[in-house]
This record gives sequence, C-alpha cells and structure tokens, in this order.
Amino acid sequence: MDRPPAYTTRGLTKVYGEGRSAVHALRGVDLQIPQGEIVVLLGPSGSGKSTLLNIIGGLDRATEGTVHFRDACLSDMTDTELTRYRRDHVGFVFQFYNLMPSLTAHENVELVTEIANDPMDPDEALALVGLTARTDHFPAQLSGGEQQRVAIARAIAKQPDVLFCDEPTGALDSATGRSVLEVLRDVNARLGSTVLMVTHAASQAQMADRVIHFADGAIRDVVRNDTKLGPEEIVW
Repeated sequence: MDRPPAYTTRGLTKVYGEGRSAVHALRGVDLQIPQGEIVVLLGPSGSGKSTLLNIIGGLDRATEGTVHFRDACLSDMTDTELTRYRRDHVGFVFQFYNLMPSLTAHENVELVTEIANDPMDPDEALALVGLTARTDHFPAQLSGGEQQRVAIARAIAKQPDVLFCDEPTGALDSATGRSVLEVLRDVNARLGSTVLMVTHAASQAQMADRVIHFADGAIRDVVRNDTKLGPEEIVW
C-alpha cells in the first residue's frame, strides 16, 4: 500500500446461530484498508460486506479474529471503549437517513456536535453538502437526496477519521444518487477522511481508489482503480 493502514483484519469470522442452522457471514477475512482512500466493498446481498462494515465500525463483534484501527485492537476493547472509538473517530451514513423528524436540519447536525471532541460548526457541515439554504427545514420538508445530505453533514460534523456508508444511494434516483456520491468524494478530498462504502452497484465502484469484491463471506478480489471516474460520469 502507498499509505499506512487505517484498518487491518486477520482471520475475521462472524457466525450467527449454532449447529446446522448456523450462518457464516464472514469466513476468515484478511484485509488492509489504507488511510485516506475511497474504498468500495462490492458484492451481492448476503455476501458479508455490511457485516464487515459493522465490525470494523465498532457496531458488532467478530466471532473470531482481530481488527486493528491503526495501532489499537478493537477486538480487545470493552463496550465503553468501543463507544469512545465510534464517538471520536467514526461517522456513519446509512441507506435510511435516521434523522429526527421533529428537529430541523441544523438541529439534527447539532446533536452530534454536542458530543464530539473537535466538531465543526453545524452550518459549516451543511454548507459542505450544499444545504446552506435548507438549514431550518424539517426532514419532511426535504427531498430524499437532501435528507441523505443532512445525514452526511451530521456524520462529517465530528470531523471523523473514517466515514462508513452502507448503501448510501440505495433509496435514491440516479441524479440524486450522483449528487450524494459527489459529496462523499468532496468529504474525502477536503477532510482527508477514509471513506468506506458498501454497495451492490458495480458502476459506483468506478469512483473508488480501491474495490474489495465480496462473495459468500470472503474476499474474492481487491482491485486498485487507477482510472477513477467522477460521480457525474457514472452510468446508473
């Protein structure tokens, strides 16, 4: 790798259930993810990519194996330590926006800044995603793309080292989806955050620095993308 790793996993497995009904979501995943890159985890539904995202994001624990964030071993952390890791280092963007319906865009972002160590101003975060004119609007007054951009603003307001995005364009049309991808590219460029995006849409992987192909709970291939496309060039 050209850059030091943000994450290193060794022998990572995740099993749900026991006996004959057990589901092996991850099967011995060895992986390094460089700092500061846009990385796409690509694969069909049920391939294990979201499970991996949840484990390295500190939302779930592996059955076996280890995960390191830089020099810190997440696998050895207590629940309290994992909470601190998520608070201090990680931003999350999900397919469904998880905004508080009774709060304005500004107030939704402000919620996160109240617990972050070094937050940016909510208005600055909303400006980065192009929503300066919509800060006082409630989620019901925003389009799907605008709500997703509020969710991104909320995630980046912590100035996270890593931004995890689980199917961030899955509920959006092509034009709106491209605008969200443009925001993720800009966040990577401006803040230097590592961006990890889960998707089953192969076309979106064309904007990534690195593409990790998943199937049946294992990595099938890792491809370095030397000819990235801009979001506006992606065919939906």
